[in-house]
Amino acid sequence: MRIALIGYGKMGKSIEAIGKSRGHQISFIIDQNNQDEINDISPENTDIAIEFSQPDSAYSNIVTLLNNGVKTLAGTTGWLEKYEDVTTLCAEKNGTFLYASNFSIGVNLFFELNEWLAKKMAMLEGYEVSMEEIHHVHKKDAPSGTAITLAEGILDHNKRLSNWVNEPSKDTHQLGIVSKREGEVPGTHSIRYDSSLESIEIQHIAHDRKVFAEGVIKVAEWATNQTGVLSIKDFLNQD
Repeated sequence: MRIALIGYGKMGKSIEAIGKSRGHQISFIIDQNNQDEINDISPENTDIAIEFSQPDSAYSNIVTLLNNGVKTLAGTTGWLEKYEDVTTLCAEKNGTFLYASNFSIGVNLFFELNEWLAKKMAMLEGYEVSMEEIHHVHKKDAPSGTAITLAEGILDHNKRLSNWVNEPSKDTHQLGIVSKREGEVPGTHSIRYDSSLESIEIQHIAHDRKVFAEGVIKVAEWATNQTGVLSIKDFLNQD
């Protein structure tokens, strides 16, 4: 598999290392020093592009890749207000696109656990839900894309909640998310349900960023043989 890396920070370098260890080739490495070279990426030289850049450049990078007919995976967060534009373009081009807020296989199972628990808790009175996410000090967006996905999963199944806010909240109609930035923490997400008599908490802790990069490569290997707008659920539910 020939992989183009769009963004070459810690995540890009980790994806490169794991990709090479699994026998794949890196066709392009695009960062802020050679941004224009993204226009040279095509299906003739690249099987899939993996986009982990910055929120302010992710959308234009994805559009360029899809216009060039390149299958694209995106993990950059902070641009999702334009997600529908990207999926429309992907359909027009008969392309392949998959966005995930988190490529860890464990986190994606955690998403499903979160939705199952949200359904159950929505049937009960007297429980208030809250969330905390902790990441390294270099992370620029807050809350994390993973936290937003978790929050949307809760809101979809609990009609007593109208929205989430990125701060603690005493409003029983809001889901409060506390975002912390500490050291080099790869990612910790906790969801807590509290009543006057008991508490229930589920948590996912990433111990090493490699877990995300390994997930990216596994999903990319699968996505090279797919067409359309995809999700991690499609990957997890494959036959």
